[in-house]
Amino acid sequence: MMKYAQMEVFTNENGEAVVQLPDDLILDLGWHEGVELEWEIEDNGRVILKKVEKEDTDKEWVMVDAISQFRHRYVVQVPKGKAEYALDTVTMNEAKEMSQYHLGEVILSHRVVSEDEAIAQAYEDNDYLLSWSEDLIKKNLFTYIDDKSSDSNMHKG
Repeated sequence: MMKYAQMEVFTNENGEAVVQLPDDLILDLGWHEGVELEWEIEDNGRVILKKVEKEDTDKEWVMVDAISQFRHRYVVQVPKGKAEYALDTVTMNEAKEMSQYHLGEVILSHRVVSEDEAIAQAYEDNDYLLSWSEDLIKKNLFTYIDDKSSDSNMHKG
């Protein structure tokens, strides 16, 4: 996804050409201090900035499909002697939920995927992401090894 912005070029105290990128643009692109950028100048004078993608040959992405299970509880009033009517009310999604309790997740499958495949799946699964950059998707929806709170959560092999 491409983002466009028009910025003024100014000269710093060392005589170098500098542009100040707007904070909202940096946030939208998922960039941060220390991100390495490359640039190219097109024939029409437009400057294209791109994040330098470094390959991690010692790491891979794994997509895990899981289902989450909850116990839901409802209280439904029915005519005396017709308790089974409550089942129909719940089945038809017409009952108010009184409570729920998360029972956990069950892993259905997992597979190694490319980063591009994972990003494409994120776009396919979530319509609201169409306005997000790939970097923003990776930053907010992908779990990196370094994101884990402690080594005790990691399986070492």
